[in-house]
Amino acid sequence: MRAAASLGLVSYNSSNATYAGTPLLETLREGAHNSLRELALALTAPGHWLPWGNLTRAIREGQAQTQETLGADIFTYLGGHPDEGGLFSAAMTNLSSPVIREAVPLIDMQGVHTVVDVGGANGAFVLELLAANPTLHGILFDLPHVIPGAESEAKQRGLFDRISCVAGDFFDNLPAGDLYLLKFILHDWDDSACTEILNNCRRAMNPGGRIVVLDILLPGVGEPGVGTLMDMNMLALCPGQERDLAEFDRLFASAGLRRTNATLVQSPYHALEVVAS
Repeated sequence: MRAAASLGLVSYNSSNATYAGTPLLETLREGAHNSLRELALALTAPGHWLPWGNLTRAIREGQAQTQETLGADIFTYLGGHPDEGGLFSAAMTNLSSPVIREAVPLIDMQGVHTVVDVGGANGAFVLELLAANPTLHGILFDLPHVIPGAESEAKQRGLFDRISCVAGDFFDNLPAGDLYLLKFILHDWDDSACTEILNNCRRAMNPGGRIVVLDILLPGVGEPGVGTLMDMNMLALCPGQERDLAEFDRLFASAGLRRTNATLVQSPYHALEVVAS
């Protein structure tokens, strides 16, 4: 309890030697506004903490440690461990929901009839867009083990009749659409894989289509921010990295795309709008 008080999770009343929860502690409760409960559980589950135990090796070799510690890459591991995979999808919703709420009003929906949420986990992004745009149809595209959670979320929000939950791999063909959402996707992958994902989006999009990338933009060296810590997480778990704006622009150019806008959504997250060159 003393440690929890030092972290601001509880307060201490010295007059009667009692503890009470704080607003920060409330974020660890299920169903609370801006809850981070599943994120806290996912970050302390074996799929995360085992690779982090090999961080020194990851730094020396410049390679993720999931194969060494989990016996598979992180996404194959999560697919084979349904409980932890479901927890991870819910954690991504925890992490992204406040960002999505700020991003949705900023996205130009003119001419958009079908939006494709690529690797969208439980569909938080596309469902928020559907709720804000009554004539919009959505496609949630993700790995097979993710689909049941996305369907359940769509039903809970009363949007199941306006969304198609499609199982697949974004390194293969993608469904046709007018707007593609890449939320917290590109940072999981190296430049070659990112170019392949972006190429697939460009080939699948309808004429005049666009891509919205929602990701962290790294600050300048020495500037404060959590982006550099997330970059370390990518080093331990994935073949990816966080990037600055110039690095994103090089990725887009490599896939025959160009960025038309970059909007700060919620620091350090930015919405990058991209079209075919």
